[in-house]
Amino acid sequence: MQLLWPLILLLDSVLCSASNITPAGLTVRLNDISYLISPHVTATISVDPSAFANTPSLFGLVPVSVFTNDTVVENVAKVASSWAQVDDVFQPAFLQLTLLDRVPGKHVNGSSKTVKAIKTSNSTMIQYSSNSKIPQGPFFLDKSTGDLHPIYRLYDDFAGTFNEALLQDPNGTFQTLSARIPGSATLTIGVPSRLYFEPSETQPLAGVRIAVKDIFSLAGVKKSNGNRAWYHLYPPENTTCTAISRLVAAGAVVVGTQRLSQFATSEVATVDWVDYHSPFNPRGDGYQDASSSSSGAGASIASYEWLDAAVGTDTGGSIRSPAGVNGVFGNRPSHGSVALDNVMPLSEPLDTAGFLVRDPVLWDKLQQVMYGPNYTTRLAEDNDDAPFRYPTNIWTVSWPDSTTEASYLLNDFASALAKHVNGTLETLNLTELWSDSNSEDPDVDSDLATMLNVTYPVLTGQGQVSKVIEPFLADYAALHDGRRPFIDPAPLARWAWAANYSWDEAMHNKTLFMNWFNTVVLPRVSDPAQCSSGLVLYPAKVGTQALRNRYDIDPPAPYTGFSASRMSVFCECPDFIFPIGEMPNWSSITNHEEYLPVAVGILAAKGCDGLLSRLAMDLVDAGVLQAPRVGSTLGGGAILY
Repeated sequence: MQLLWPLILLLDSVLCSASNITPAGLTVRLNDISYLISPHVTATISVDPSAFANTPSLFGLVPVSVFTNDTVVENVAKVASSWAQVDDVFQPAFLQLTLLDRVPGKHVNGSSKTVKAIKTSNSTMIQYSSNSKIPQGPFFLDKSTGDLHPIYRLYDDFAGTFNEALLQDPNGTFQTLSARIPGSATLTIGVPSRLYFEPSETQPLAGVRIAVKDIFSLAGVKKSNGNRAWYHLYPPENTTCTAISRLVAAGAVVVGTQRLSQFATSEVATVDWVDYHSPFNPRGDGYQDASSSSSGAGASIASYEWLDAAVGTDTGGSIRSPAGVNGVFGNRPSHGSVALDNVMPLSEPLDTAGFLVRDPVLWDKLQQVMYGPNYTTRLAEDNDDAPFRYPTNIWTVSWPDSTTEASYLLNDFASALAKHVNGTLETLNLTELWSDSNSEDPDVDSDLATMLNVTYPVLTGQGQVSKVIEPFLADYAALHDGRRPFIDPAPLARWAWAANYSWDEAMHNKTLFMNWFNTVVLPRVSDPAQCSSGLVLYPAKVGTQALRNRYDIDPPAPYTGFSASRMSVFCECPDFIFPIGEMPNWSSITNHEEYLPVAVGILAAKGCDGLLSRLAMDLVDAGVLQAPRVGSTLGGGAILY
């Protein structure tokens, strides 16, 4: 009797704790492919339990394939082949048990062609009924309840691009994906079957797999802003920001959050990255800097066929630079294209949100959804009344002569572009044009480089201090007896430097340049069929090495000066990165010749983003550009470790 009460108390404690159990899914291997069986239920079906008598199962769960009608399964081998071509989650093992929607008034019996076909393919067909519409594809079925669970194929984030793997809940929130497959100090990412989704007018992004830079708020997810102390200090976010909410509402599936340089300031791999390790750029020898600050975004799109797009931010090049060195498409949109509520700011007058992709057609769709009425796609503008046409004025800024292989690639591209749009190429000396335009105004510095020398580092060095950093330091000190959190040397140095300068003067100079550029250099035209008065090109990346295994660099310093990549930052116009080719480089790591991307930046007038998206598609269709593939080169190839 004396032993009974402790036992009762122990059982009571166990029962109380068990009441808080939250399902997180189940990890299984099927024919050496790892899956997460989702804790969520797509539908519950009514089936005859005797049909599963001889079917192998795990915890009462059996792999099944769902077909929406009996016509598609008349040739199971053909269906399996077509599914395998479009879906990396499906495998033939899911055809061992096939569920067929019971059509009212129609019964499939043993003599039908459908049943015979399935029997000859070693599959058992079962008709089911359900009160809800069930998508086709692979599932795991709970034999005891009839619950159909969707599945996620599990992949190793071998390039170290993710901070958190996520499972998107049906209610619009997110939870950590609780699964692990073998990997070298890496996360496991899960992706759903593409067969579950069918794009529609209301959901044009149905099934598109995206990853999100770890400064965007997602409901139920903790974010880091690239800082370990921040991640552990604050609770999960309550809301999902507008930019990502629009994508999810259009059917996109968020599979995880991605690494960035700390607080979205620029950092060099490996020396500047302290809290987290910089992602690995897969191009060339595999040990090149992935650039920053959307580092994980660029590296992942160049590494993983299973990931369709990554969402990043660009303040001074944080999308464009990773896109260039990783050899993918990337865009800095017209400033103000989407509200950046619940997104950590670096400098609100300069901050934008955009994408890194391999497919320019998807690029256009993503922008239509995220930017909404601020974006006009140019795909539907080929009509007799107002035929679409490209601007014919093409200006090159900071353009090289043809003395290197990279310069040959850039000049060949510029010539091919001019031919494609039936335009003319002209060199634009921005500093001379500025000087000529402002030589008579005593209130304006006629030297452009001098006027804008500190504009960018001041706006980014001061832009997040009062809204992000000071509250963070106060919250941390309140919890930890007045202590300060660790912050990487690079942002600390830039904040301290910028504090000595005037924000108002920097904004004044930024506005002067913007008004001049958008009036004199690249104004928008009234003709909606053309939109922009011209295109401006500059060399974004020239295929040179930026090794991550070096420490021979100066201490962190502000990015003073003015360069071609700052044009769009100050004038607020769209700036898109196109990968145009590769440069051979001798690698001191592999002792082989390896190839690194060459990329061009293209600007159009503010608000003419859709023109550049269409240009990317048209140039790929015309063979001027090749859509990049994942791998060590733009054409593919094994990624080196």
